[in-house]
Amino acid sequence: QVQLVESGGGSVQAGGSLRLSCLASGYTYNTYCMGWFRRAPGKEREGVAAIYLGAGITYYADSVKGRFTISQDNAKNTLYLQMNNLKPEDTAMYYCAAGPWSGSGFCYAHYQRADFPYWGQGTQVTVSS
Repeated sequence: QVQLVESGGGSVQAGGSLRLSCLASGYTYNTYCMGWFRRAPGKEREGVAAIYLGAGITYYADSVKGRFTISQDNAKNTLYLQMNNLKPEDTAMYYCAAGPWSGSGFCYAHYQRADFPYWGQGTQVTVSS
């Protein structure tokens, strides 16, 4: 089992920045793929970014490319999402997720389907105009 705990959410004005963190614990030795997802009120959950750990291969939704950066700190077992130039449409609950797939292709496929086995409880991001 892998436990994930997100933090760093909050309320900012448009154009501002936030950095989300996701601390992983438990059996993390076979965690090769991690991602950030979000769900806005009345909308479906969508993928924001993912990273194939080790190789550092990253994937981003078109809506956040150039503004968000996903990164990892292996020593701290922590995944980050740096969010710059935030927009009101970025308002959502943000979730961290992890999966055991070895191979960047598998990581991307599961990210597209949002079918990770391990999820955090979420952290709220609210962007005002």
